Amino acid sequence: MSTRRTARGAATPSRPGEPAYLVFCDVDETLIRCKSLLEFLDHYFAERHGPHGRRHAAAVRARLASVTAAGAGREEANALYYRAWRGELLAEVQQAGRRWYDGRRSAGGFFVEATQAALRRHRAEGAELVLVSGSFPAVLDPLAEDCGAALVLCTRPAVADGVLTGEVAGEPVIGEGKRRAVRALLARRPHIDPADCHAYGDHVSDLPMLLEVGHPTVVGDSGDLLERLRAARRTAPV
Repeated sequence: MSTRRTARGAATPSRPGEPAYLVFCDVDETLIRCKSLLEFLDHYFAERHGPHGRRHAAAVRARLASVTAAGAGREEANALYYRAWRGELLAEVQQAGRRWYDGRRSAGGFFVEATQAALRRHRAEGAELVLVSGSFPAVLDPLAEDCGAALVLCTRPAVADGVLTGEVAGEPVIGEGKRRAVRALLARRPHIDPADCHAYGDHVSDLPMLLEVGHPTVVGDSGDLLERLRAARRTAPV
């Protein structure tokens, strides 16, 4: 039986069937090497709508690049991205997501190997894996099944009568949205100590999530994220 630390540092046994701890993992450029939202945008609209779809995807990419260059945050870019899906059938998007995932994975070089290996070690120790992403279920569900993630905390497009509306249902899981999603899950798991949990991220927008656990890991070469994480942990109250 595994043990966990309480807030006071004492050790208590975990309950039978309860995970030893939770592992929160960002997806794009943390677990997989690509930006899944953009790659799937190109794949879906070309496959579904041909030349018109390719032009649509290119126009969306151009708008995203423009607002990002103008200083927009990831939250604003995320909202713009989902508006591009207005009018698409949810069932078609879900099926295309699985086709995209199967093809992309089989091409090789898809995973960040160090992260993938770390997640396997955590699962072998009895941890529960949680994917945390601004991406959406059509892309993330096949990945979650493949890597054994128990839960997916992600942005969810709004749907009406089986059709995507172009809006987002609830809060996008980006930046502070990741922090709130992680906190909400931990609140539902009161027997798991956040100090025992791990998190993986590659971008400064992952910092709020990384600060919610005792064992944060920066993936990649973001010196900015690493320095902000170190600074935040130095100034955290004891």
